[in-house]
Amino acid sequence: MEPETTPHTTEADLLVLHALRCAGFSGTTRLAEATGLSEDEVESELIDLALSGLVTRTGGTFGGWGLSEAGRAEGATRIAAELGTTGTRPLVERAHEGFIELNPELLDLCTAWQLRLVDGVPTANDHTDAGHDARVLDLFSDLDQRLTTVCADLSARLVRFGRYRGRLSGALTRARAGALDQVADGTTSYHAVWAQLHEDLLATLGIPRY
Repeated sequence: MEPETTPHTTEADLLVLHALRCAGFSGTTRLAEATGLSEDEVESELIDLALSGLVTRTGGTFGGWGLSEAGRAEGATRIAAELGTTGTRPLVERAHEGFIELNPELLDLCTAWQLRLVDGVPTANDHTDAGHDARVLDLFSDLDQRLTTVCADLSARLVRFGRYRGRLSGALTRARAGALDQVADGTTSYHAVWAQLHEDLLATLGIPRY
């Protein structure tokens, strides 16, 4: 079979299964954000996956969905098959290499967001220094543009990777509008989405996290 050369859209059930692999235990809202599906569509896929023994649900106030061992294995098998069918492994490998080069900078910027120097002493950033925050956000924006370049070819071929572009830029837009938690706190923050992209690249290539 010849590799695909056009953009490939991952099947909805695999999107949900893989999102759980990358984001971990999640509710439908978070999975909808990750996949681009509606919450109703996500819930429908989760029910079917649960009936197949691939996901499990925990009830209660802090309940949500998680992968079973069978689901983790099934997702890995199908993602590997997708790479083979589309011929995109080299693109994922190149994107991963570029991402790894940028990752230390992301960690440094998160530290700069959470701490600032006061009389030469690192101090918890209380966000009263607007100039400091603006400079850090400008550096985040520069990093974000370079990440876009690193992932451009991959996003053009595997549509699911293109979702990260909007989620990351959206987090920075919300942060500039005053939602300061959107930089490094919470499940929709820049740091959280960056971490999911990291996990996605690793999981897609079958590389253990540690």
